[in-house]
Amino acid sequence: MRALRAALVQMTVQEKTEDSLARAEGFLRKAKEQGAQLALLPEMFCCPYQTKNFPLYAQREGGEVWQALSGMAKKYDLLLAAGSVPEVDGENRVYNTAYVFDREGRQIAKHRKLHLFDVEVEGGISFRESDTLTPGNSATTFDTPWGKMGLCVCFDFRFPELARLMALEGARCIFVPAAFNMTTGPAHWELMFRQRAVDNQLFTVGVAPARSYEGYVSYANSMAVSPWGDIIYRAEEKPALAVVDLDLAQIDSVRRQLPLLSARRTDLYAVSHLPRP
Repeated sequence: MRALRAALVQMTVQEKTEDSLARAEGFLRKAKEQGAQLALLPEMFCCPYQTKNFPLYAQREGGEVWQALSGMAKKYDLLLAAGSVPEVDGENRVYNTAYVFDREGRQIAKHRKLHLFDVEVEGGISFRESDTLTPGNSATTFDTPWGKMGLCVCFDFRFPELARLMALEGARCIFVPAAFNMTTGPAHWELMFRQRAVDNQLFTVGVAPARSYEGYVSYANSMAVSPWGDIIYRAEEKPALAVVDLDLAQIDSVRRQLPLLSARRTDLYAVSHLPRP
């Protein structure tokens, strides 16, 4: 399939998980009415973004949140990249986990955030996900009727090696549930999504929570970018639903015109090949 109609759900996170799930379902219903084939939710869409909350809201894979998301994917006949949620394993380790469900509600992918957001920006934000979260250990791609897709969570996307790895594994789009803040968002959000798209000649799609001024403040600005670096859609700060068409044929066209991936000099890309004084 050459075209993919994707729904970006920029929603406000609620204090109660059931309220967030209900809000997400309302958006998914509207997305289906608008012809969406795939829908994306934000990072931690059902958990207020504070480190103390992650263990409190965490559930096992297959728990109530998982079942609700699986049910929504099947009910609305959508491939659902279900944002991310706090997941707890059998040893009480907590992860920032993104699940993907097919149109029958079957889980077809799972990504645990690899790079934890531990930052201290002068005059800006201070945050330490590692206080309560454990990092994952695997890059994630998955097959769909529209080709292979890549998936990572927020801070993961800052690492160009990961995006390149997904591209080399055949990803046509990289989906990024994220929650950039008011320090890093204005500085890097658009720049990063456009640069990853241009470098890897694929679509990048980032979906964030709508802005709320209680606790952690999300930058919002969910966006979709083409392989040429054009912004297809960009939200503002309020709750929003956008259904956008991704012309996947554009990927092959751009790669023919600018053969970046095939022209790489992998024989030189190692520190050992750097000139020595």
